Amino acid sequence: MAKKSKGNRIQVILECTEHKATGMSGTSRYVTQKNRKNTPDRLELKKYNPILKKYTIHKEIK
Repeated sequence: MAKKSKGNRIQVILECTEHKATGMSGTSRYVTQKNRKNTPDRLELKKYNPILKKYTIHKEIK
C-alpha cells in the first residue's frame, strides 16, 4: 500500500471578496494548491468572477 506523507503542499479555497460585499446570491470560489513552507500567510489572487463578469480579488478562506 502507498504511504501518505504529510507534505508541504496543501489544498486551499479562494473566495471572491467583492461578490461577498454586494450581497448577491451565489459565490465565486476556486480550489488551488499552495506550498505551506514558501507562503505561510493567506493567498490573495486576481481571478475571474463569472457572476460579476470581471476580474476580482479572491482571498484564501479557512
